Amino acid sequence: MINKFSGILRAKWLKWLLVAVASVLLFFVGLYFSIYLGFFGKLPTVERLSSIKQDQATEVLDKDGALIGKYYVYDRQPLVFEDFPEHLIDALVATEDVRFYDHDGIDNVSLLRVFVKSILLQDRSAGGGSTITLQLAKNLFGRQNFYLFSTVINKFKESIVATRIEEIYSKNEILTLYLNTVPFSDNTYGIESASRKFFNKPASDLSISEAATLIGTLKANSFYNPRRNPENCRKRRNVVFQQMAKYNYLNENVLDTLVDQDLILNYRSFNHDVGVAPYFREAVKQELAVILDSIKSPDGKSYNLYKDGLVVHTTLDYKMQELAESAMQEHMSKLQNAFETSYGKSAPWLKNNKLITLVYENSPQYKSYKTKGLSNKQIEDSLNVKRDVSLFSWKGDTIKSITVKDSIKHCLKFLNTGMLAVDPSTGAVRTYIGGIDYRFFKYDHVSQSKRQVGSTFKPFVYTAAIENGMDPCTYFSLAEVTYTNYNNWTPSNSGSSKDDQYVNYNLEKALSNSVNTVAVKVLNKVGIPKVLEQAKKLGLSDQLPNEPSLALGVAEIGLKGVAGAYTSYVNKGKPVKPFYITKIEDRNGNLIVEFKSKVAKEPAYNDHTRQVLLEMMKSTVNSGTATRLRSTYNLKNDIAGKTGTTQDNKDGWFVGITPKLVTVTWVGNDNHSIGFKTTGLGQGANSALPVFAKFYQKLNADSEFNTITNARFEKPSEQVLMDLNCSPEKKDTFLKRLFSKKKKTKKFKGNK
Repeated sequence: MINKFSGILRAKWLKWLLVAVASVLLFFVGLYFSIYLGFFGKLPTVERLSSIKQDQATEVLDKDGALIGKYYVYDRQPLVFEDFPEHLIDALVATEDVRFYDHDGIDNVSLLRVFVKSILLQDRSAGGGSTITLQLAKNLFGRQNFYLFSTVINKFKESIVATRIEEIYSKNEILTLYLNTVPFSDNTYGIESASRKFFNKPASDLSISEAATLIGTLKANSFYNPRRNPENCRKRRNVVFQQMAKYNYLNENVLDTLVDQDLILNYRSFNHDVGVAPYFREAVKQELAVILDSIKSPDGKSYNLYKDGLVVHTTLDYKMQELAESAMQEHMSKLQNAFETSYGKSAPWLKNNKLITLVYENSPQYKSYKTKGLSNKQIEDSLNVKRDVSLFSWKGDTIKSITVKDSIKHCLKFLNTGMLAVDPSTGAVRTYIGGIDYRFFKYDHVSQSKRQVGSTFKPFVYTAAIENGMDPCTYFSLAEVTYTNYNNWTPSNSGSSKDDQYVNYNLEKALSNSVNTVAVKVLNKVGIPKVLEQAKKLGLSDQLPNEPSLALGVAEIGLKGVAGAYTSYVNKGKPVKPFYITKIEDRNGNLIVEFKSKVAKEPAYNDHTRQVLLEMMKSTVNSGTATRLRSTYNLKNDIAGKTGTTQDNKDGWFVGITPKLVTVTWVGNDNHSIGFKTTGLGQGANSALPVFAKFYQKLNADSEFNTITNARFEKPSEQVLMDLNCSPEKKDTFLKRLFSKKKKTKKFKGNK
C-alpha cells in the first residue's frame, strides 16, 4: 500500500498538477499583494474612506418645501440611518446579504458555496458571494478595465476596500452609505431618489411592498425596472417577500396577502424636460449659474450646481402650478384645433412658400451645411432625406418619417403661450408656464420673449391721465381721427359703426371696453412724455416707442414687466419685480445666500389714482371686454383685469388682478408672420382669458386656496365713488351732429 502511494507521488502527472496548483496559488497571492501595494491603481486610504463625500443632486423646493426638481450628474439624495424604515433594512439584508451582521466584509460561507456549487457543480442558481460591503466598495469607486483578469483584479480591490470600510464604519453606517449610493432603475442613485421617482414619497414613508419593490430591482435594475417591466418587477418583489419570511423578517401569515398585491407606482420623473414646471426649473438654473459664479464656499472653491447637493428654496407653489398647467393644456388643445380649422387648407404653414423657405434657411441644419460649403442642391438633397422624428401633438406624441421641411411645417402651426402668476405684495412667482411643452418648444415665453402688449398697455395711459389731474368723468368721442403729422395715421375701433362718431365715453367705459380711438385721444391730451414717465415709475424699463401708437400697445414687453407693473394696483401703488429664488443652502443646511422681495420704495402714483384705475378694471370684468369671466366661466371672485389684442390678431393677452394674485397670460404663434384668422378667435378675451378663467375655476374648487380665492378688494373711498359717479356715455346733441364733420383730422400734440 505504501509502495503504491509512493508510486503515485512519483507519477509525473501529479507532480505537474501540484506545480500547476502551486503556481496558480502563487500567482493569485502575488496578484493580491501587487493590488494591495497599488500596482493596479492606488487604493483608497483609511483617511479617504473616513471622509467619503459623494456627489449629491441639488434640490429645488417650492415655497412649502415640496421637491419640484433636481440638477445632477447622478440623481442622488443622501439620508441618515434613522430615515430608513425597518422593513426596508430587513428586505435589503434578507435579499442581498443575510449574514451581513456576522461577517467583516467578506462572507466566507457564501464564497465557499459559490466555489462548490457555481464552479465545481456548475449550478448557476447558486447565487453570488458579494456582500453589501463589497457592493458598497464597487458603488463608491467603480471598476476599471485591465484587459486581462479584470474581474479578478476588481474583486480583489473591492475585498481590500470592503475590509477597510468594515474597520472604519459601523454596520448601520455601512447600510446608510450603501442605500445612499446603490444604483436603481432609470439612472437613479440612492433609495431617497428612487422612492421619490417611483412612488413620489420620501423613503421614510415607503410601505413594505414599496420597499420590497425597490430592493428587488437591485438584482438587475433594467430587467426589473418597475416602470418598463412591471411584471418582472412584481415577481422579483415577491421573491424579496419570500426571503424576508424565510429569515423571519416577515410573518408567514401576511406573506400571501403581500404577494397578491398589485404593483402600484406613482411615477414622477425628474428629467429636466418633463414633469411639473420645466420652464421654471430651467429659469432657476440660469439664475443660479449667475448667483453661484459670484459666491465661494468656505474652502474658497466655487460651488458646483450638479454635485454639491445645494438646496434651492423658491417661491413657486407646486400645487398651484399643477392647476395652472392643467388649465393651460385644457384650453390650448381646444384653441389649437379651432385655429387650424379656421385656416383649413389655406394655412400659411402649408401654402406660404416664402415663409416656409425663410424658416427653412434659418434652421440649424441648413446653416450647418451652408457653413461647410455645400451647394443649395446638395443641402436640398441632404435635408430631403426622411428621418424618424418625434412630433408633438395635443392628442399624443407620434413618431413619423419626415423631411426637415415637413418638420418645419408641423412646428409652424402651433400656438404657444406664457403665463405668470405673482403675489402682488412681494413679487413672489407662484406659477410659471413658459410654453405648451418644454420637450419640443424650449423657448421660454416668460423669460425670453417680448411681444407687443396691445391693449394691456392702456391702463398705464389712463393712470398717467388720472395722476396728472384728468377727471374720470371726462368724455371723449369714439369718432376716428386722422393725425396728419403721423403719416395720416387713423386708429380705429374693432366692430365700429357709423354712429360711433356721435357717441362719447367717459374714461371708465372707454377703458373697460378697450376703445382705441379714446385711448389715443387720452394719450394726446396727457402727453407722451408723461405716459413714458409713468411707465418708467411702474418698472417698465423697456425701450418704449415715442409715438401715439404707444397708446395701443405697440411696445414689446415681457410677461415679467407686465406682471410687475400691474401688481401696483393692489399693492398701494408700488410695482414689484417678480422673483423666484428666496434662499440657497448647502447640503448641511447652512445658509449660503438669501434674497428679499423687490418692491418699489415709493408708489408710482397716488392712492386716489390707484383706486380709480382698479374700479375701471373691475368694470372690464363686470361689463366690458372680459365679461365672459362672469357669464361663461361663472367666476364670482373679486376680479379686475384687462384684455389685449395686437394688430392682425398676432398676440392675445389677459391680465387678471385679484387682491392676492396677479396673473398675466399671453397666447400667439412664435412666428410673427402668423396670426389668428379672425379677431373673434384671436382676441385676448378668447385666446388668453380662458387660461386664467380655467385656472381660477380650479383654485375655487380647492379649499387650500381659499385665502386667495375668497379675498376681497378694499372698498373705494367716497371721493373715488363720487368721481366715478357719472353716466358711462352720452351722445352728441342734434345741433352738434348737424354741424360736425364726418371725418376729423388733426395734428397729434401729445408729444410736445
